[in-house]
Amino acid sequence: MTRRRRIYEGKAKVLFEGPEPGTLVQYFKDDATAFNNQKHGIITGKGVLNNRISEYLMMRLADIGIPTHFVRRLNMREQLVREVEIIPVEVVVRNIAAGSLVKRYGLKEGQQLPRSIVEYYYKSDELGDPMCSEEHITAFGWANTQDIDDILSMSLRINDYLSGLFLGVGLRLVDFKLEFGRLYSEDDMRIVLADEISPDNCRLWDAKSNEKMDKDRFRQDLGGVKEAYQEVARRLGILPDGGNLDMKGPKTIQ
Repeated sequence: MTRRRRIYEGKAKVLFEGPEPGTLVQYFKDDATAFNNQKHGIITGKGVLNNRISEYLMMRLADIGIPTHFVRRLNMREQLVREVEIIPVEVVVRNIAAGSLVKRYGLKEGQQLPRSIVEYYYKSDELGDPMCSEEHITAFGWANTQDIDDILSMSLRINDYLSGLFLGVGLRLVDFKLEFGRLYSEDDMRIVLADEISPDNCRLWDAKSNEKMDKDRFRQDLGGVKEAYQEVARRLGILPDGGNLDMKGPKTIQ
């Protein structure tokens, strides 16, 4: 890892120069952060689990035609990804009331929303990732109307697919955050899904008990963060009880 040129380091991942032009190596750290980096901890093994979970979900989304930056997993902590120009807008899709939505509108946590709600946030740690509208996005040149249409369409498709996939293994997809980027090839440009999809940026609750199986366990000092991530991986068939990390697919929970 030290031999490669570091391109960017975020809260939970590091990007290094890739082996070929137009590629990067995405390294998953064990760092856990919350409240705009005001809370920080190390959860041993989290990066390994997130690497595997994100790999699995990115591959499943590619199977249904969602373009992503993911190429392949390199090892336990690293992925090869395509280099993209990140659009500085985080997309949050909400299905059940939780987190900031509860605080903003006085909703009861766990309340089923009348329909899925899509929110946009300007990607800026310094400003605390403020919520923004399509008007802000287009006025400030972060993306144009066609970009937004593509992002919204993909986000809703991803939500539909992942909601069903997780429910099939006994998990409710409460809400999740997505990032997108522009992938350039010769004279062509297309919007692709970037970053990761894991319990770090998804709220996942057990479908029967509503037990939290995501980073809220760290945010709320519930403990058992690594164990919750491991359980998500087990249900997806990535980390079964036998300990084989190369299982192929999900086991449906009856």
